[in-house]
Amino acid sequence: MRELTLDRVIGRREACPFCRADLHCCLNCRFYDPAAPKQCREPATELVRDKNRATYCDYFVFGESRTTGAQSGEVENSRKAFDDLFKKK
Repeated sequence: MRELTLDRVIGRREACPFCRADLHCCLNCRFYDPAAPKQCREPATELVRDKNRATYCDYFVFGESRTTGAQSGEVENSRKAFDDLFKKK
């Protein structure tokens, strides 16, 4: 994984220079929250079904780095351990 440094606003059609993934997408937005309604903390936004593709959302703000890779696995393992602790028998 490479780090991308941005010093400007991200356009709707911009892509990562390393992997060509869309940058202006829900997964890169600071309002993205899997636990929120429509998976977005911005209440006025419309539902976007494909969160990793470019979007025309006017509320888009490029977010800070997210938990990925090994860290994501650690979160899942911790959540499972917590759920197992309180599992009904």
